[in-house]
Amino acid sequence: MPLLSLSPQDRDWIPALGELFFQVVDGGASLGFLADVDEPQMRDYWEQVFDQLGPKHRLWLLHEGPELLGTVQLSLCGKPNGRHRGEVQKLMVHPDARRRGVAVQLMAAVEAAAREAGLTLLVLDTEAQSPAETFYQSGGWQRTGEIPQFAANPDGTLRATALYWKLLP
Repeated sequence: MPLLSLSPQDRDWIPALGELFFQVVDGGASLGFLADVDEPQMRDYWEQVFDQLGPKHRLWLLHEGPELLGTVQLSLCGKPNGRHRGEVQKLMVHPDARRRGVAVQLMAAVEAAAREAGLTLLVLDTEAQSPAETFYQSGGWQRTGEIPQFAANPDGTLRATALYWKLLP
């Protein structure tokens, strides 16, 4: 399973990222979109991600040949008082690739890059009471609380989000 760190020139991955995106949203994940998300909205999202790629925003993917297994992003804080922290964003694993270590490998890449960039703190949020919480807790992430009715699931139901942090040695 090759791990790739993408650059703005790697936009040929957008169709595969789009397929993964739709698989994850169709599975009920809250990625900031509702069930009626369409191809132009998805493409616009990924184009914006690729436009941001550089020293302050990173994107990784794990694949087997042309099949995309998962992806994750890391956004470094650009504020003077937050240069020590970064936010993990949009960890997605294809439903057929779950329980194969894909998320573990992606998060290891994020943490290694964060350490390399001199970060000492990572933060993320995820849907409260979701299987993702168990995953993050098993990786040493600390739950700090939750915000009720934070975001809508693809079906429009408002759900709480859980906030997590991890100090990097």
